[in-house]
Amino acid sequence: MVKLRAGRPGEAEELTALVLRSKAHWGYDAAFLAACAPELRIPTGEVARRRIVVAEDAFDGRVLGLASLEGGPPVARLGLLFVEPGAIGRGVGRRLYRDALRRAAALGFRRLLIDADPHAAGFYRAMGALGPPEHGAAGGAPEPPAGLVRFEAVPAPLAAWAQAWTGGGPAVHVGNVAEYNAQFADASLDREQRAARHYACLAAFYSPWPRALVLPGAVPPGWIRRVGRLLEWEGVEVYDGLAEGGPGLPAGPGPAAGSGLPVAGLSDAVRARPALAGRLGETGLPLVPWGLTAGFARLAGRPWRPRELRYESKSAAHALFARILAGGGHPAILLPGQWSAPTRWTAARLLAARARAGESTVLKSEHGVGGSGTAVVSAERVRAAGGARAVLRALPRGPLLVEEYVAGPADPREPRDLTYDGFVDGAGRVHEVGGAVMDVAGGGYRGATVGPGVVPAWAREPLLAFGAAVGRELSAAGYRGWFDVDFVADGAGRLAPTETNLRLTGPSIAFMVAARLDELRGAGHFVRITDRVELGARLPETALDELCEVLERGCARLGAVFLPAIPTGAFDPAPWLGVLVAAYSRQALDAAEALVRAEALAVGAAFAEGQRADGPPRSSAASKSNGEGGFRVT
Repeated sequence: MVKLRAGRPGEAEELTALVLRSKAHWGYDAAFLAACAPELRIPTGEVARRRIVVAEDAFDGRVLGLASLEGGPPVARLGLLFVEPGAIGRGVGRRLYRDALRRAAALGFRRLLIDADPHAAGFYRAMGALGPPEHGAAGGAPEPPAGLVRFEAVPAPLAAWAQAWTGGGPAVHVGNVAEYNAQFADASLDREQRAARHYACLAAFYSPWPRALVLPGAVPPGWIRRVGRLLEWEGVEVYDGLAEGGPGLPAGPGPAAGSGLPVAGLSDAVRARPALAGRLGETGLPLVPWGLTAGFARLAGRPWRPRELRYESKSAAHALFARILAGGGHPAILLPGQWSAPTRWTAARLLAARARAGESTVLKSEHGVGGSGTAVVSAERVRAAGGARAVLRALPRGPLLVEEYVAGPADPREPRDLTYDGFVDGAGRVHEVGGAVMDVAGGGYRGATVGPGVVPAWAREPLLAFGAAVGRELSAAGYRGWFDVDFVADGAGRLAPTETNLRLTGPSIAFMVAARLDELRGAGHFVRITDRVELGARLPETALDELCEVLERGCARLGAVFLPAIPTGAFDPAPWLGVLVAAYSRQALDAAEALVRAEALAVGAAFAEGQRADGPPRSSAASKSNGEGGFRVT
């Protein structure tokens, strides 16, 4: 274990010797090292001025490395970063670099320049620093000394909204996706909530830094170790396999006899395990769910107010939008017409009338999630099907909402589906997180991208203003938690709000990862979450881990970060993988996504040939879950 401390003037000579040993590690001859020595020497009086921090062994106090942060705002220099040769590869350099970037952000530096030994270039790239080809000129800074490679990073503290979300520290994440969906009894969702079980894996990203994950199903241990290493989490406890039997049927020993505890989903499955519930409570950390439920309220010890969630209803959200727009102040926002169809006959009549007028229509269920229960129906489709009733027969049962279809921009390069993310804190304050561009096809959500400038300039101000207005209304109605507002852009530079989601979502996960990467590596990340990367064949756990290793290395060569977000889909009968990719440019992001899709299909094709109809076993992860305890990632 390594700990960091400020350097001491009295150890300047010892630190100089370490620097020279570290430089010599790369095989330079004596003449070269003698020429470098004056520049690398650390005089006693410069230890404090150069803000030198020392890494030492936490057990025996041996000095293992040092780093200096030099200059004055707005531009800092990483003047020194050297590691004792025997400690190279133990993470000492990474700790020192991350600390220097953190200190630079705290001191108000806007740029960090690094003139690196060529042998260390790979290290700085892996840390997220950018060279001139990726980042441009150094903005007036002198050229690096001969033989050194210039890198640059943009120091950034954890985003203000992320600090407000969980107090800037770790949290306990409760993956209650199925539990949340089940309370609405929506006809468009399968009763088994199989997809929701997979999406519970997103609990790893409910905040920028988890301390514990609570999951209904078993997950591969290698997955959280990989994600934790890439996002530099430490000590994450994973409690999985807690509700393998489906909503309302927890795995493991269940409630103690005579406990009288109602069991209705993941939250109550945790409460039915007193040791686990006690362990989570002892952390004193905030509990973060996918969404609010009665069970989570019992687990968290907070009041349960079902009316908090009333605007999860699409018709209630539409009425809320209408009230906000009636007050004026949002000229770039238009509201599509919406009609309730309590019976199929009513829905058929409305759909047929719009088809006769040549209009396309959006049919929605009241509480569908991720596009479930949503269909875009053109007039041509109605005619081809033989009438509105034939179209409706293919849709889930239950009441429908009939809504005007908003045609998007004529330029396919312009985004059509946008979203605003924010949250209401415990005191009722609304925090803006930002806007994202969603990937939507036929009414179904497939992913989202966040990052600098992804929302076009013409849409940014109206999107943020209207999203904040919705947040204020939600706060006044008593809601506390994450929310979003989804929009469709029309062809005239206006935005049409279509729904609110009073829970975490795919875009929220991308925002969390962007905040963490910006803090670790420097500001400016684009992050894309892609819900389904098709595999073509179910993979054994070892093959999934090998695929993730290939994708991690391949994306790194493109200057991108790869994170497996939903690994358990690889064991589904129709196998897929949810992923996150991050980069400093849209071009690198697109290249990384293309690589991920191509490699996933190639691996799937190799396993598909000769695979039995029922495929390989789901995963050995299930045997690793004990339903009560967890494993720790260090």
